[in-house]
Amino acid sequence: MRILGIDPGLQCTGFGVVDSEGAALHYVASGTIQTSPKDGALLPERLKILFDGISEVVKRYEPQVSACEIVFVNVNPQATLLLGQARGACLTALVANGLSVAEYTALQLKKAVVGYGRADKAQMQEMVKRLLALPGLPGKDAADALGLCIIHAQVARSVAVINKVSPLQARTHAAYKGGRSY
Repeated sequence: MRILGIDPGLQCTGFGVVDSEGAALHYVASGTIQTSPKDGALLPERLKILFDGISEVVKRYEPQVSACEIVFVNVNPQATLLLGQARGACLTALVANGLSVAEYTALQLKKAVVGYGRADKAQMQEMVKRLLALPGLPGKDAADALGLCIIHAQVARSVAVINKVSPLQARTHAAYKGGRSY
């Protein structure tokens, strides 16, 4: 299974692509999609850059599923709204390209990858490097995106085993305590 992870951000959106074969994970690609108001781009144009960038990544690497980080509420409401809009552009691009989307919080991501929900960026980068046997540290945003691939690979294996015993009903709405999946 090829997984695309997205760490949404308005200035820098990270992406990671990982192949999962059973318990084995294989790094495929990672990087960032940059937008900047300094280039004269207004918010709608920046959101289009994110949409087009994710669409290009999907076409290039052909993932089968995707995972995206759930936005947390910042102290600054304006920053939260902007991040939410960037995340919306990312989710729309994923769904428009035919991918199912699983969502995980930053706390779930850090706990699954590092083992500690309050881990810092450097700890995430180091664990992603180790888990995927990378030659160097990935960028901060790319590391989070790759971490989303890792957690989704773990969750997908568990759900597949549970489905063999008792098929799960797909949820069409509402969140549950462990995250959201549609």
